[in-house]
Amino acid sequence: MRERIRTIIRQVCKELGVQIVSGVLSREHVHMLVEIPPHHPVSDFVRRVKGRSSHRLQREFQDVRKRTWGRHFWARGSFSTTCGNITDDVILQYLREHEPPGGSR
Repeated sequence: MRERIRTIIRQVCKELGVQIVSGVLSREHVHMLVEIPPHHPVSDFVRRVKGRSSHRLQREFQDVRKRTWGRHFWARGSFSTTCGNITDDVILQYLREHEPPGGSR
């Protein structure tokens, strides 16, 4: 399922012209450093990634559909910030610290 989530996120990024700089799929979170074109709101990007991945995973994995019946696949919230006050190196270090054992970038 992790590989499928990665593929779906990459598809959405390609469609929107979003560049993935780095990302980590941990057990319960997706951490990403992305470059989003200024004409795309961050909230729209997050909505599309979460919506499309949830819909497709529930359709493709029956056990996911059973576990999430009547509930959300993803948490309702998200967090985003700009890189204006810190360097990309600080963000990349944060992502490395959240990488699961065995690595899944």
